[in-house]
Amino acid sequence: MKKILPFFLTFALLTSCQVSIWKPSEKHIINSQHGVMRVLSIDNPQDSIALRKKSCRLSHQALTSPYFSRLAHGLLTTVTSPEQDGVGIAAPQVGIFRRVVAVQRFDKDGAPFEVYPNIRITSHRGAPEYGPEGCLSVPKRRGTVLRYQDIDIEYTSLKTFKDTTERIRGFTAVIFQHECDHLDGVLYIDKLTD
Repeated sequence: MKKILPFFLTFALLTSCQVSIWKPSEKHIINSQHGVMRVLSIDNPQDSIALRKKSCRLSHQALTSPYFSRLAHGLLTTVTSPEQDGVGIAAPQVGIFRRVVAVQRFDKDGAPFEVYPNIRITSHRGAPEYGPEGCLSVPKRRGTVLRYQDIDIEYTSLKTFKDTTERIRGFTAVIFQHECDHLDGVLYIDKLTD
């Protein structure tokens, strides 16, 4: 029995992110949202635990499903709503533990919001710099965090459904790092320097 249990736990941990379709709990959250989605907060003990979970990649099947379109719309509606008024949001912040973020691209004309599935930071250049940060999941607080100003991101293009690499600089690079941290269960308060 002692040998079976560790193997079972290892198997469960390794396969926990091998999800190719949407879970019923994810479908429920996505379908029940009408406009602004509920943002998880560290002020709620259950939310605080959930925000520490790692997120899984989205399969091609999940990306091409109507659930992804609804989730992307919900993330954009939530982050741009007057009550949130953010510059980025990650799917775990609304209870969906998938590797997808919505980020305001201050480095592009018009500073549009864009959605990035299966995102990860692949490299960074230069020395990190101090800067102020806040978070929709950490209400009414701000702090100083060290972040890189020049990074590369990799994500699945929603046009080609192929992995794409892009170089990001400046404040937009900081937003991407903050949101990608959420996908690994890390909050900016874990990195405070003040």
